[in-house]
Amino acid sequence: MSEPGLFDAPSGAAASTGGALSDAGHAAAPLAVRMRPRDLDELVGQPQLRASGSPLRQLVEGDRAMSLLLWGPPGTGKTTIASILSRQTNRRFVEVSAVSAGVKEVRAAIDAARAILVGSGRETVLFVDEVHRFSKAQQDALLPGVENRWVTLVAATTENPSFSVISPLLSRSLLLRLESLTDDDIGEVIDRAVADERGLGGRFVLEEDARDHVVRLAGGDARRSLTYLEAAAGAASLAGSDRITLETAESAADQAAVRYDRDGDQHYDVISAFIKSVRGSDADAALHYLARMLEAGEDPRFIARRLMILASEDVGLADPTALTTAVAAAQTVQLIGMPEAQLTLAHATIALAVAPKSNAVTTAIGAAIADVRAGKIGAVPPHLRDAHYPGASQLGHGTSYVYSHDEPFGVAEQQYAPDVVVDAEYYRPTELGAEAAVKQRWERVRRMIRGR
Repeated sequence: MSEPGLFDAPSGAAASTGGALSDAGHAAAPLAVRMRPRDLDELVGQPQLRASGSPLRQLVEGDRAMSLLLWGPPGTGKTTIASILSRQTNRRFVEVSAVSAGVKEVRAAIDAARAILVGSGRETVLFVDEVHRFSKAQQDALLPGVENRWVTLVAATTENPSFSVISPLLSRSLLLRLESLTDDDIGEVIDRAVADERGLGGRFVLEEDARDHVVRLAGGDARRSLTYLEAAAGAASLAGSDRITLETAESAADQAAVRYDRDGDQHYDVISAFIKSVRGSDADAALHYLARMLEAGEDPRFIARRLMILASEDVGLADPTALTTAVAAAQTVQLIGMPEAQLTLAHATIALAVAPKSNAVTTAIGAAIADVRAGKIGAVPPHLRDAHYPGASQLGHGTSYVYSHDEPFGVAEQQYAPDVVVDAEYYRPTELGAEAAVKQRWERVRRMIRGR
């Protein structure tokens, strides 16, 4: 949520131009508040929103009246965009808390905005952070103000609006999706705060390894990165130093730096050890490497993708639920994010580590691809060819095809593979886990299909 008081309603039409935002730059304000971008050009990340001619730029620079729904992870700029809209359009700003406000408070804010609009012509921006926390009744209460443009609604959410915001409000608002900030984006935020007079004003030297540590701890959250930087600067100041070292940053955040470079050897070494530990069925070792990656700020979606690959590559049909588990974990990571997603990743890691292993799927597709690359590409047998067009039967297409469901056990004896690979045996199941039963059935079925 935004900082307390940042968007408090001004007391009537005579309030200052910037509303409570005009007080955001005082010396006691948190660094994240003081460094809030003042215009779209200072906004870090979100190039799709800052592009020339983009809907957001038209709204801000063209001073158009349209309600916004901002959807994105924490610390990606949702509140910042509301702040920029306030500064550049000279509108009165009011915040309604989605946590504590009821229908009465929502209606009161809209009624006050309407009265000021009629009385002085001054428009109001109504900012609602975490709008997904509003009940249907509370969201319904916003509709008259949005529909009649008594207010310009700026609503922020970390959850998919399709599931958390009522359809009438969605249809009356422009939905803008904010993407997670990259490490380079976070680095830019930190560097600007170190140098800018609104921030540390060049009074401290941020050492490179300390900077990397803060970037990792931030996890793509700009606000969090500035909070850690401010704490580290405070620790350095108390120590009488003008240098923010790795040790200072570690002590300020109460979290040791994990030596891990996402673009270097550690990245590849640790993910390799992680995969090999899961493949080797050592759940404890796999959890260790998972913890190292998570604490170092590795993208949890990257880990989830590797687990999905592993589920087919190393578990396969020895546990048919492995891939389902890995896919569910990847979807959950996408939906809930960190830190809660660490539980889901641990769940999937343990499940895949203790599962029986088989690489029969891997070797089967590898062997099939090898034959195709070697030129073993024969003609499709005539009875399997498409017969859904006039004249197909005269060509012999599909005329001798045997419909499997008409045969005993649902298996028909007929040739499916081209002549050049008619005797190929690509899939060779193991007798491990559930694949043992698959092996027994497949061997029987293959004999029935081939008549031998």
